[in-house]
Amino acid sequence: MRQGILLYGPPAAGKDTITAALTELGGGYVLFTRLKIGTGKTKGYRMGTPEQLAALEARGDVIYRNDRYGNVYIVDRPCLEQAMEGGRIPIVHLGQMVGMEQVAAVFPAHWVRVLLWCSKETTALRSPQRGDTDTAARLAAWDATQADLAVYPQAQWELRVDTDMTAASEAARKIDDIVRTTSPRP
Repeated sequence: MRQGILLYGPPAAGKDTITAALTELGGGYVLFTRLKIGTGKTKGYRMGTPEQLAALEARGDVIYRNDRYGNVYIVDRPCLEQAMEGGRIPIVHLGQMVGMEQVAAVFPAHWVRVLLWCSKETTALRSPQRGDTDTAARLAAWDATQADLAVYPQAQWELRVDTDMTAASEAARKIDDIVRTTSPRP
């Protein structure tokens, strides 16, 4: 069965850092690069156009769409299929529980769900350090993430990581252990 990792957490919780640590471990881990329609940060995204989005929607290939920071972010079927080719294990970054549920429900794979957390103060410190120019919006998203979690108390996580207290390399090793022991590789 195909495998993937869903990383959920507020802005600056360490999704990029832990993804980098996972890819350094080898094992076929790859960042799933969401399609982004809009402006701002381009690293970690496939930049697209409204026309590309319309074509994906017309074919029913949008698995999950969210609008935040004045942009549109897409998890699309064709690129997720491609990311899993050859037994690779894509790491999908999400900040909404509805996205976690949608990807897991619509795209068949063994999904390892990881909650990454950090304090709001940590987000306030990390956000400008990573080059964000909209830290206030990131802090509002932190609040939205906390409220989102409260609406989903039944959420099932294979791992919860407090990135204020846990090094990225340690978190990556724990995630890798779960991936390797919870389902066989093809």
